[in-house]
Amino acid sequence: MISIKEVTKQTGITVRTMRYYDQIDLLRPAGKTEGGHRLYGEKEIKKLQEIQFLKTIGFGLQEIKEMLADENHDWFAGLKNQLDYISKEKERLGQIEGTLRGLINEIMLNGNIDLSNMQKLIQLYQQNMDKREGYLNQTFNEEESKLLQSLPNINREDPETLEWIALIAQLKKHMSKGISSPEIQRLIKRMYEKEQEDFGDNKEFIEKVWEIRKSPQKSESAGFYPIDSETLNFFEEAYEFYLNKKGNL
Repeated sequence: MISIKEVTKQTGITVRTMRYYDQIDLLRPAGKTEGGHRLYGEKEIKKLQEIQFLKTIGFGLQEIKEMLADENHDWFAGLKNQLDYISKEKERLGQIEGTLRGLINEIMLNGNIDLSNMQKLIQLYQQNMDKREGYLNQTFNEEESKLLQSLPNINREDPETLEWIALIAQLKKHMSKGISSPEIQRLIKRMYEKEQEDFGDNKEFIEKVWEIRKSPQKSESAGFYPIDSETLNFFEEAYEFYLNKKGNL
């Protein structure tokens, strides 16, 4: 038999937690000293280990209490239900993670954040998922559909997306300097290089994406993050200026 303090040394579980387990009748001590201090034996230590393990895989204390008290507990069904719950929770957390990344990236892109607008976009994105996939399948062939995965996504933090966000943010910052300014043309040059790196000679695909991007209605149907028309028009003019200059070199 060992004292409650010795249990905490061996397991790292606090005295307060051990007392709480006793209070809710989850883990009773094997006995007490004359001074009223709790004592635990091998059986109780084993049960404590079982409790901690079940906690780590997501079970609540009340569930654990019922599971360990029932000798005929259906462990297969219980674990299967827990797996289903964890899978759904994982999906939910994944959506939250994407939303948080989107909010952070929006700040990087625009310098501020509109929570109500972002909430509307998220709801729209989730509600029209089937419609969006149908639109993309009608617009892009099988090979082009694979290229869609290379497009930047506001809810991701992969290096490609982050670079595109940084480039667009810098473009918006320097727009007042005009399409021919060195700052703008350096940004456009890098955007052109990235376009070639990511999509190569798939000009038809790039044209389709740009056609969608320029239309608010089509962008919404495709699930693209909305970029204001002023920025898009400026980009198009700066891009054409860059290509004309490049062609004359």
